[in-house]
Amino acid sequence: MDINDEAKQIVEELGAAINSAVEKSSEVAVAIGRLRDVGYELELTLRLEIGLRHLGEQDEEANKDVTLELTDDDMRTLRRMKIRIDETETE
Repeated sequence: MDINDEAKQIVEELGAAINSAVEKSSEVAVAIGRLRDVGYELELTLRLEIGLRHLGEQDEEANKDVTLELTDDDMRTLRRMKIRIDETETE
């Protein structure tokens, strides 16, 4: 999809804002410090993908039933990220 220059600029600003949030996160800084304390240097690369569609466009796939299967490790990771999932809906 072709997007206009204004949308491109906003997407770039969003990427910069996310990068800034990660850099300023005290939780990230603490974790990096703990890694250094045990003898490791961190090289972190995050990949951000942003998908856009015009308002009102219907995605045929969005209307299909989707099943999400999460492992215990997946659930622990989500909890560490403070993401909650109603487990009754995933069963």
